[in-house]
Amino acid sequence: MASPRLLLRSPTLRTIFTVHRRSVSSTTAPSHHNDHQRNQEYLSPNHYLNSWKPPKDPKEAQAKLDQLRRDYAKKVKAVRKEYIHEMELQRLEKQRKDEIKKEALRIESEERRAAKTAEKKAKAAERQVAEEEFRQTLLKERAEKLEYHKMREKKIMEKKKEKNELLRRQSSIWIDEVELEKKISNAILDSSNFILIHNNGCQWNKICSCSPSNIWTPSGRSQVQILGFQSRVDEKRDV
Repeated sequence: MASPRLLLRSPTLRTIFTVHRRSVSSTTAPSHHNDHQRNQEYLSPNHYLNSWKPPKDPKEAQAKLDQLRRDYAKKVKAVRKEYIHEMELQRLEKQRKDEIKKEALRIESEERRAAKTAEKKAKAAERQVAEEEFRQTLLKERAEKLEYHKMREKKIMEKKKEKNELLRRQSSIWIDEVELEKKISNAILDSSNFILIHNNGCQWNKICSCSPSNIWTPSGRSQVQILGFQSRVDEKRDV
């Protein structure tokens, strides 16, 4: 088998690669430069070029040269005037576009500013409404708490009154609540009190401690319970 170098050096393979390369290069798309050269339209020859023929008379040559200079100056002046006019038109057009753009930006800025202002006002109104609702909620909760505490105090006072009434009914004495604690303390400290009970001419000597159940009632009667039985007697005022 032949080596790759020998294959490349053989004239037959070289010819094949050359033909293939030419075919590939011929099938490529035309470049922009080639397309421009094909489609270029050239101007017709100017009659002014190569129109100068030097005369034999020097004065005539000088006169023609001066005339050419004057014509050239007129043409340059006309071209400059036209250029200045075109530049002025471009400047005015640019100024008009800039003014239109500036006006559009101003209108857009005003609309954006108005939208922001309206949004701020809406947010402020919503915040004010929320604050008012929160304040009303706090006032309502405060009123409910105050009403609850009033009802609770009222119930406590009613229960206290019921308890005092129950104690008053259970007790055999009708005394003020202020003097009750004082009398109870005196009765607890003084344990030498005795009560003599009379029952139908019979005399019973019984010892009982002084308690709210054997304190004198406004009617002068006291209900005491001694040794499992109950007796209502009239006792002396000086006991």
